[in-house]
Amino acid sequence: MHHLTLNRPRQQKINGHTTPPSHISRQKTSRWFRVSNTRFSRISRSNIMLLLLLTATAFPFAGHAGQYPLPEWTDRPDPIAAPEARAGGEISVFGGQYPKGLNYYLDNNVLSADVFSSMFETLLNMDPVTLEYEPGLAARWTISDDLKTYTFYIDPNARWSDKTPVTAADVRWTYDVIMDPGNMTGPHKISMARFDPPEVVDERTIRFTAKEIHWKNLLAAGGFHVMCKHAYENRDFNTITFTLPVVSGPYALGAINEGVSIALDRRADWWNITAKRNANKNNFNRIIYKFFAERSNAFEAFKKGAIDIFPVYTSRIWIDETTGGAFTKNHIIRQRVHNSQPVGFQGFAMNMRTPPFDDIRVREAMSLLLDRDKMNKTLMYGQYFLHRSYFEDLYSPENPCPNPLIELDKAKARKLLAEAGWKVNPATGFLEKDGRRFSFQFLSRDASSEKFLSIYAEDLKDAGIEMIIDKKDWAAWARDMDEYNFQMTWAAWSASVFKDPESMWASAEADRKGGNNITGFKDPEVDKLIDAQKTLFDINARNDICRKLDNIICAAFPYVLLWNIDYTRLLYWNKFGTPPTVLSKYGRENSALSYWWYDPDAAAALSDAMELDLSLPPRPQTVIFDETFGR
Repeated sequence: MHHLTLNRPRQQKINGHTTPPSHISRQKTSRWFRVSNTRFSRISRSNIMLLLLLTATAFPFAGHAGQYPLPEWTDRPDPIAAPEARAGGEISVFGGQYPKGLNYYLDNNVLSADVFSSMFETLLNMDPVTLEYEPGLAARWTISDDLKTYTFYIDPNARWSDKTPVTAADVRWTYDVIMDPGNMTGPHKISMARFDPPEVVDERTIRFTAKEIHWKNLLAAGGFHVMCKHAYENRDFNTITFTLPVVSGPYALGAINEGVSIALDRRADWWNITAKRNANKNNFNRIIYKFFAERSNAFEAFKKGAIDIFPVYTSRIWIDETTGGAFTKNHIIRQRVHNSQPVGFQGFAMNMRTPPFDDIRVREAMSLLLDRDKMNKTLMYGQYFLHRSYFEDLYSPENPCPNPLIELDKAKARKLLAEAGWKVNPATGFLEKDGRRFSFQFLSRDASSEKFLSIYAEDLKDAGIEMIIDKKDWAAWARDMDEYNFQMTWAAWSASVFKDPESMWASAEADRKGGNNITGFKDPEVDKLIDAQKTLFDINARNDICRKLDNIICAAFPYVLLWNIDYTRLLYWNKFGTPPTVLSKYGRENSALSYWWYDPDAAAALSDAMELDLSLPPRPQTVIFDETFGR
């Protein structure tokens, strides 16, 4: 599924679906976009499922009948986790703008996904390196010979935080609330709709029967987060936002300072805390998400020590504002981390449901009027690559992307606009059609995007187009996006190892409110290809189809594509222990919350160094997962 990351060089939404076990994702695990660097996602086993669920999947045995886990499976320590990690301390992270809620089923963004998957678990989890399924709430599971029936046997030790057992009735109730037409769970309905209502076989056994074969069925059935029936069944589900008292996961909701911060508290009584695969993980006693209206304010708070870790999405900050003082003395660590994190995309999403963006000629012209190369060189120090695809990580030198790189071309744009019926009014200099000026609103929620938009606005004005910026806070922006009440907005999407294009590109999803097909994209040929990939368990065959989809979608210009970066730029105060790889194999900065720990000795050394104005030993400036893992 994709997570929307909202606006700017690196944001994301969760590509619309149910969430899988929390360790992969939170990427294109995040409902939608992440605005301009505003979401901090984590990557635990459950998040991976989240990431994959919302995106796609074909695991080693996802397409084979039988009983699982296989006999050779054993509960072993996570190979990424550091044996010396210890529980304790706290960490503060930037959570973006204050959310409208924490119920991921209602608010499909990266922050909600992170918080929700820390508190609620999935039936299955996933190995963070091999991506093979392993037990979660379910101790074992079976797949029928026809690959349509999935039976899960809940671990008899699984408990809610109120000490009551997790039951099959909890799983069935969660399915029911997701599928209830009255609940705003749009993106998550897609995967669940593939099944008949699950059968409660007995207290700890639940059986899902799929309506058709789909490579993603096991992930869908095993990868959605189960909620506690007796704690929430008598409440209006659409109002369950910040009050989540009964959980099953490693963290519980702690203190909430409305508009300022939200804390998660580590559960020493978590039912699965002694499992070997959970050792040396989820180490922080408290995780504090702090909220700021603007990312620049969060960066200032970070430099003062109010935030502990800060992923940098702005090249100016990375180049110009991370030298001298605390950075030179290694009080703050500055690292580039390269791993196998899937590459998402970002762009200016155009609402194709209404004029003027219902015309492909207009949409293409809007792309031709964006000077990406100028923005990259002048505002971002040339650190980004320019998008030419919605599936960037499916291409390589051996399999190059055939889509053309769109460059600024005002002459071609003017020609397309004229063909679409837009003529210049000599008195005003603006384009008009049927007596109406070409004027549109750009829905924004981040001041840091303004320098990009101002350049775009000037080039649009030169072509006779008026762009009006309509800036709102996160909650208001999200409400408008749920209703598709926008003309253009900045949307950034995370990606998954396993691609599932249905939620974002299927025609049926264009009219589902609160979904990921925010542009209203519809194409019968794309629908046929999406249907064709559903029964393919070979990931390479599915990727071939996604490349075909990509070519069709790019030619339709639903987004004015922007740019991206394929590594993580990370800043953090030098008081934490980290595994040698720093982050997980597939995760962003979010994986720090699962794998790092508070190091009292490092914290003491930092305090002394700051007091005496001394330098600390450096850490590697560049970390490459494949070179470091297992070394």
